[in-house]
Amino acid sequence: MNARPASLDVDLYSDEIIREPYETYRALRDAGSAVWLPRHELWAVARFEEVRQVLRDHRRFSSARGVAANEETNRASMGTTLASDPPLHTEQRKIIVAPLMPGALAPLRAQIEATADDLIARLVARGSFDAMSDLARVLPVSIVSDLVGLPEEGRQNLLKWAAATFDILGVMNERAREAVPAVQEMRAYTVEQATPERLRPGSWAARLYEAAAEGKIPVERCPAMMRDYMAPSLDTTILGTGNILWLLARHPDQWELLRANPDLIPSAINEGLRLESPIRGFTRLLNTATRLGDTELPEGARVLALYASANRDERKWDEPERFDITRKATEQLGFGHGIHTCAGMHLARLEIGAILSALVRRVRRIEVEDPVFAYNNVLRGFDSLPMRLQ
Repeated sequence: MNARPASLDVDLYSDEIIREPYETYRALRDAGSAVWLPRHELWAVARFEEVRQVLRDHRRFSSARGVAANEETNRASMGTTLASDPPLHTEQRKIIVAPLMPGALAPLRAQIEATADDLIARLVARGSFDAMSDLARVLPVSIVSDLVGLPEEGRQNLLKWAAATFDILGVMNERAREAVPAVQEMRAYTVEQATPERLRPGSWAARLYEAAAEGKIPVERCPAMMRDYMAPSLDTTILGTGNILWLLARHPDQWELLRANPDLIPSAINEGLRLESPIRGFTRLLNTATRLGDTELPEGARVLALYASANRDERKWDEPERFDITRKATEQLGFGHGIHTCAGMHLARLEIGAILSALVRRVRRIEVEDPVFAYNNVLRGFDSLPMRLQ
């Protein structure tokens, strides 16, 4: 055990590290199993085994007092599905995930695959386009907004609201402060505009109010649970799609391998999410003093579990910086781990898989130009990705 805990004086939420984080992640992994970040007054956990331990042990590493790196957001989000522990988390998540399980999504598969195929056909005909606005965003925005059942007005703000939701989950820096009005706007929308009588009958949001009418949840929780569908279902899927497309374009040998072996699509999705994870990580609050690897952590410590670093940990993965779609990356943490594993991961896999399947059938070569990076405190991906399909 370390005589003195490791410390690293870095700002994980600076533009420089958000843009190029991987050397800093490596330094954190090399420094220890948990590393004190004095600028943020929290502990960073960057190694695979320790991150997984934090995520699977909700009794010690609690979400009930928020998962952000700032207390303002944590106070405001307590009691939401993301910021809760069992039994509250269990009862809310059971209702939220019901329409997101593979069996419930099965009737949507044909629609999603047909939409993806038509979209790729049109983009092949165009030749050049923006892979983010013209491809990665199309399926999630159209499908999620319809499935959630939101009123038409307000849908145009979904992407803005989703990005802002993740920005305020970092430290309360300038980026997060600028995101606060958009988050407040989204909260007002779910209370004042997305009311039960204006939701599409049978939609995911309408089912929340049906559950409240049956006494399964208090009705006042419905707007916050509706937001669980609105933000996480969009940006993580969109950015994950863009990251995977960028990797396949930058590694034409892997694209040729995928064309020759379409059965590798699920493996390619896992490997893309591992190498370029769309979520950097969330925090937990330690309920009791705990030894994590070689470090003693005090009760009340705020711990940042860095999924994106764990997914490149040399202790877990051979040649972790190599993109290899044959790698068995099923344990990658891009969707999290434990009871807070991403509720929408099955839908995300379905949407990304449909896009890759359509590309494999129709496209010989993917070319990309220099992308425009999207700066966000918690998310990683592109704002724009110029692309050409041959």
